Amino acid sequence: MNRRCAGSEERPALLGGRPVRPDGPPLWPGTNAAVEEALRRAAAAGLWGRYHSEQSEALSAELAEFFQVPHVLLCASGTLAVEAALRACGVGAGDEVLLAAYDYEGNFLSVHAVGAVPVLVDVTALSWQLDAELLAAAASPRVKAVICSHLHGGIVDMPAVLELARQRGWYVIEDAAQAIGGQLQGRRLGSWGDIGVVSFGGSKLVAAGRGGALLCHEARLAQRLRLWLRRGPQEWAALSELQAAVVRPQLEQLPARTAQRAARAARLEAALAPFGALRRLAPLETPQTQPAFYKLGWDYDAAAFGLSRAHFLAALQAEGIAIAPGFRALHLHRSPSRYRAATPLRHATAAHHRCVLLHHPVLSGSEEDVLQIAQAVAKIHRYRQELAALPLPAPALSQD
Repeated sequence: MNRRCAGSEERPALLGGRPVRPDGPPLWPGTNAAVEEALRRAAAAGLWGRYHSEQSEALSAELAEFFQVPHVLLCASGTLAVEAALRACGVGAGDEVLLAAYDYEGNFLSVHAVGAVPVLVDVTALSWQLDAELLAAAASPRVKAVICSHLHGGIVDMPAVLELARQRGWYVIEDAAQAIGGQLQGRRLGSWGDIGVVSFGGSKLVAAGRGGALLCHEARLAQRLRLWLRRGPQEWAALSELQAAVVRPQLEQLPARTAQRAARAARLEAALAPFGALRRLAPLETPQTQPAFYKLGWDYDAAAFGLSRAHFLAALQAEGIAIAPGFRALHLHRSPSRYRAATPLRHATAAHHRCVLLHHPVLSGSEEDVLQIAQAVAKIHRYRQELAALPLPAPALSQD
């Protein structure tokens, strides 16, 4: 019997077996010779305590080229960038902002930070991305902007969003924090909106511990962003020189890494297909379109697999797999007084209960790394009845 088949016969780690990955998930961002050299050079230059110096200026130019946008502003985080974008678009007290009911909670909080009201819109049935076809039903005279987040290997239908936004006079803020490196119709995700946002948080596809960038096409919006980010003498929102130095080589490596992650995701999808209980979130089927895979999202059918989501995730985590439930749907844990629900939120509710997320580092490894996940799922499926009898707490929710 070969190693792969033998592994599927072993007991799950939660039942005393040996984990498929005894050392746990791959480290991220791990070691990177190009990053180490970039840090060494930046430190040797002696300018790494400054703001907006040579590393930051070079990174801004490289991001502008990568995304094909004329204006790039670096900042301290992706969440801060969303708030800055809202302010640059003139969103304030009494205004409304459309966003998906299944979204990163920081976007909801950013809308409140500027004094506006979030208007929650349902997501599509198969991809759990903001449903562009429902935006018109959410319209009101107070709507001023739309936040579009590309989540879990999915892509929002940006042409449809932009068509309606142009008709209504709405700004479009494109949150590509999970999608740097992805493309839609040959155009980089993050470059479609009036303002795009990317993140360099420690777990992101391009990581600097913290940080982000704003991308825009209009000089007027860029100037508003600049004035807000650099107000006062303290430069409180800046990206450091060392962070900029770390990002630059990763940006150069990003296209190759994106292609590798896509290939590994496809291989994993094929390996998990026989179980019939894990459906990868459907990407947009358009030419020259490539998702990025910060979190690889799956629709988990507990009834089909024969094990609750909480048990399934706990068992996989015990095997050394970095997997977690998805976000909490905003309408299911926020007070109704803090938002307006524009449409029935049926699919966002389904995402809340069914979504599972595989963290991306394993997709940057070998094919064997990916097949280990299928091995682990096979073990869990074989022993699902015993696992179902275990008293387990719900795993922690995904936070970013």
